[in-house]
Amino acid sequence: MAEKLDLISNCVRTFHDFPTKGIPFKDICPILKDPKALTAVTDLFEEHVRRTYPQVDLIVGLDARGFLFGPLLAQRLGVGFAPIRKKGKLPGPTLSVAYSLEYAKAEAEMQEDAVSAGQKVLIIDDLLATGGTLYAACELIKRQKAEVLGCLVVIELKYLNGSEKLQSTPVFSLIQY
Repeated sequence: MAEKLDLISNCVRTFHDFPTKGIPFKDICPILKDPKALTAVTDLFEEHVRRTYPQVDLIVGLDARGFLFGPLLAQRLGVGFAPIRKKGKLPGPTLSVAYSLEYAKAEAEMQEDAVSAGQKVLIIDDLLATGGTLYAACELIKRQKAEVLGCLVVIELKYLNGSEKLQSTPVFSLIQY
């Protein structure tokens, strides 16, 4: 496990003052470019989910980087995948929730039929910062009367206390800053 985490950590780059001044942006693109690093991320998520949440029914990925890791994990687990997108990007009837990012305000939505009542769901994204996006995702899932088992992220910025916003929802992060 330590070898896989080192491989992943070595692929994360920091770009200061992006997208706005004062933000140290954590770039996961090198992970995607390196097949061994991408496999390591998927392996570690899969191991955690099989050990901790064997009853999971659905993986929900957040726009846009959750779309990169979520389908890979869902395929490995033999479960479905559903996206949560920025407002206005999905056809048909949708549900939406407004939220704040560390540098902006936004709205997330998902199709009304993406999650069924009673399903056990894990939410995946690349990064947990202030917790606004993951909190909005949890609210969308709960509105559909499904159960949020937990959240999975590649990177957690602990100094922003985002997991506190998620209250009792467990967060599993591979790398913490």
